[in-house]
Amino acid sequence: MDSTWLVLISLALGLAVGAGFVALLHVAERRGARAAEVVSPTIPDGIDQVLEALESAGVVLDPSHNVMKASPGALSMGLVWNGGLVHPELVELVDGVRRTGEAVSKELVITRGPFGDASMYLRVRLARLGTRFVLLLAEDRTETHRLDEVRRDFVANISHELKTPIASVSLLAEALDQAADEPEQVRRFANRLTTESGRLARITQEIIELSRLQAQDALATPRLVSVDAVVAAAVDQNRVVAESHDVTIVVGRRSRVEVYGDETLLVVAVHNLIANAVHYSSAGSHVGVGVKHFDGIVEIAVTDQGLGIPEEDIDRVFERFFRVDQARSRHTGGTGLGLSIVKHAVQNHGGDIRVWSQPGHGSTFTIRLPEAVQNVAGTHNAVEANGENVDTYPAG
Repeated sequence: MDSTWLVLISLALGLAVGAGFVALLHVAERRGARAAEVVSPTIPDGIDQVLEALESAGVVLDPSHNVMKASPGALSMGLVWNGGLVHPELVELVDGVRRTGEAVSKELVITRGPFGDASMYLRVRLARLGTRFVLLLAEDRTETHRLDEVRRDFVANISHELKTPIASVSLLAEALDQAADEPEQVRRFANRLTTESGRLARITQEIIELSRLQAQDALATPRLVSVDAVVAAAVDQNRVVAESHDVTIVVGRRSRVEVYGDETLLVVAVHNLIANAVHYSSAGSHVGVGVKHFDGIVEIAVTDQGLGIPEEDIDRVFERFFRVDQARSRHTGGTGLGLSIVKHAVQNHGGDIRVWSQPGHGSTFTIRLPEAVQNVAGTHNAVEANGENVDTYPAG
């Protein structure tokens, strides 16, 4: 009997000890899970979807500044690399938000990526996300900053460009008054006055044209436009000037293609290219105007045999008021806005403009436009008809 009780007591003690160990294991497991949550906290639900939807950059950081999540924008802007923030300025802002708990907004100038040297203008906002995370949002304002600089430069340039003809008109008016009794002087000053007033009118007109092209509704009602008609009108506008410069304009075969757009704007664009080619061509040379079309693309090329453009200036020729040869441009009455107008007119029609040039051998400017859909099926017939004629406008 005594031995039986001893066995029962031993079993009871064994069960009690086992239950105690099991309970301790459960407690340890729960504590381990809580510790794991502290070490590797989870991001609140929905943050992944929000970051994916952001057009700007978004980054979520843990207490050790490790990047837990980053939007595609943050990666493309080079804010995140090797699991952390690239820029010390951003890390410092994160520290401040974590320390004070208050949201922060700031504008920064930083480099793009860990190894880049291009500057990037950012507007950033940081705030706590829950108790352990910090959310960083960044908006790239580099393009906005560039456009602000362009506007400032435009105002400065236009003030300078208008100042010269206005001052000339004023001085010539005074000279006319003083030379009232000298008919020869009056005629000379009157001719100068006409030249300067014409230059002032051209600058004003081109500024108005450029402003219209930059408006959102520049092509509010596009229509089918004959490219041959555009080229013919532009050539006709330059015929007299070409003859006076002893320059021959040679026009290629008719294309019989059409594009969607504004005929007046396209005539202005082609006219400006031809006018530039004539002004920069020497006496006895030729300016060629040709149209090609292939794979739904229409190309209008204007080629001259002039001085050409230095390689370092090719990327700048479409800037407002930029002139390759300042002295020659002023002598020929150039405003420096013509190519900028061409660029905006072509872009408004969904196309682009390209330039090839070699100093001493001339330049070729090529306008590329999408061909009108209605005409794509007739491309083969138009190509067959290309052999009809070649129009030339010889110098006077």
